[in-house]
Amino acid sequence: MAVEGGMKCVKFLLYVLLLVFCACAVGLIAVGIVVKPILSGTMSHGAATPGSLLPVIIIAVGAFLFLVAFLGCCGACKENYCLMITFAIFLSLIMLVEVAIAIAGYVLRDKVRAEFSKDFQQQMRNYPKNNDTAAFLDQLQTKFECCGAANYSDWESIPGMGKDRVPDSCCANVTVGCGMDFKPQSLHTKGCVEKIGSWLRKNVLLVAAAALGIAFVEVLGIVFACCLVKSIRSGYEVM
Repeated sequence: MAVEGGMKCVKFLLYVLLLVFCACAVGLIAVGIVVKPILSGTMSHGAATPGSLLPVIIIAVGAFLFLVAFLGCCGACKENYCLMITFAIFLSLIMLVEVAIAIAGYVLRDKVRAEFSKDFQQQMRNYPKNNDTAAFLDQLQTKFECCGAANYSDWESIPGMGKDRVPDSCCANVTVGCGMDFKPQSLHTKGCVEKIGSWLRKNVLLVAAAALGIAFVEVLGIVFACCLVKSIRSGYEVM
């Protein structure tokens, strides 16, 4: 009876943690989806780069965490020894991947910024020639209230733009033709690399805080999974 009561208690706590896992998984997927178009849209479309891969990895970890949570739910419902062992192993692997992502993000942060700046300038050169690129950069400049990579003067070197012309999305008050014969004080003063970088750093801090919470929950999940495995084994031994 004591074994059965202990198993029910562990199962209940594990179910609560599995719900938290599902919420965390959805959160990771959402973060990856939000960040991916901002980074990948301005990164080179050739070889894969750390900046463009990071959102994909975050989405993949979120999806895998959701599947592992489902596996743990099945194992707890059926009180299956093998499923719970597999759940604990996969959860440990996810923790290792998350630690690796955190270390890689910290080590490569300067490289990602430099790469982002370089590729943003490349996309600026495509602005007069590609309507999709123009629409994307206009959207970024409007959303983040920025102009150019470092500042509005970056547009002077873009073929097809000219010295006295910037995209209308650079204007503080966007109107048709406001980027022609502009006055500097009428434009967004900061560059997009700085503004988007600040936005990413702010959100990375939130993600880091959430990741610490997720890691704590994952440790509890591993502990409760091991406790349930021990209870299942004790039940088998009693039988």
